[in-house]
Amino acid sequence: MPQKVAGLPEHVAVIMDGNGRWARKRGMPRPAGHRAGVKSVRATVQHAARLGIRQLTLFAFSSENWKRPAEEIGVLMSLFREVLQREVAELHKNRVRLQFIGERERLGPRLRTAIEAAEGHTADNDGLQLVVAVAYGGRWDITNAARKLAQKARDGELDPETIDEQSLADGLQLAGMSDPDLLIRTGGERRVSNFLLWNLAYAEIVFSDVLWPDFRESDFDAAVDYFTGRQRRFGHTPEQLEAAKC
Repeated sequence: MPQKVAGLPEHVAVIMDGNGRWARKRGMPRPAGHRAGVKSVRATVQHAARLGIRQLTLFAFSSENWKRPAEEIGVLMSLFREVLQREVAELHKNRVRLQFIGERERLGPRLRTAIEAAEGHTADNDGLQLVVAVAYGGRWDITNAARKLAQKARDGELDPETIDEQSLADGLQLAGMSDPDLLIRTGGERRVSNFLLWNLAYAEIVFSDVLWPDFRESDFDAAVDYFTGRQRRFGHTPEQLEAAKC
């Protein structure tokens, strides 16, 4: 396991935004931006592991991204497969455990096979847990969890009166993991874009104007520094937190 450093977020989530605009500024096609963004993914994963971050969740492709031109979607799916084939061995070497969340049924069979192989290859690793959200939407996630509860209630396996927040959380894609402590969004937009809507309830949020392909270790460190300077009260008063330290 990565060594937990006091004050650091345990779980960091990242909305990797700005690839298309990065390419457009350079007179390049949008896929060039996606390819450039892969370097930032690699650097961010390596840096998070060095810092002792235990979980890192990256928003790679949203449910809404299916609305993009078919050509761009095809390039992205091919890029996902290419990156998996190229990077999994190195991730495994560094004990990274890889996991994917999202509507896998919407992905092509070749990509699903590559995903399952990557997860299986790294399943026993005890280092950084890297979660990649592909074809993922927060509303879909919550709806899917609610549907599971409804089916159990219909089948007589669950009393509706016993349903609580934990019951629903157990059916979400991040079930069994801690909720993100810190959300970083690059690219200058100020919204969460249907990402981990349930799990981000108490996350500290950093919006960076840096386009994802230009995102560097120093940008990650700046977000972490912001996090460490926050007092996370979870509904308590500052006085209550001070008293709890005594």
